[in-house]
Amino acid sequence: MITILIFAVLLFCGRPVAAANSAFCKCTCFSNSTLIHMPEEYSSMKGCLECTRKFCLDYNLPICKDAQEKDTSATCYQRDSAKDETVVIMFIVITGGLLAWAGFKIIRERIRRVSLLLVSV
Repeated sequence: MITILIFAVLLFCGRPVAAANSAFCKCTCFSNSTLIHMPEEYSSMKGCLECTRKFCLDYNLPICKDAQEKDTSATCYQRDSAKDETVVIMFIVITGGLLAWAGFKIIRERIRRVSLLLVSV
């Protein structure tokens, strides 16, 4: 079990933390909304910091025509983030390790029973 955890840690140490993420800005004006793929320079350098009401209004969306900042909301979404990937892979590794440990315990118990039977004969 310890070796699996060490392997998982070493696996993630070699990965670049700032992997290419796709950031999307959801702009909502009045009751209409749209997703805007953030330009690459925003995605890599500042992440979701640039997804603001001003960004949505400056993008000149048709749904935001005649809208002011109070009529607008902005929400940022990141896809394929390193954190999400790490959580999923760690879950799989830990679950696999626990299943392997449970299987090992069953096999060990069977071997112990067989050896006790052989000794008592």
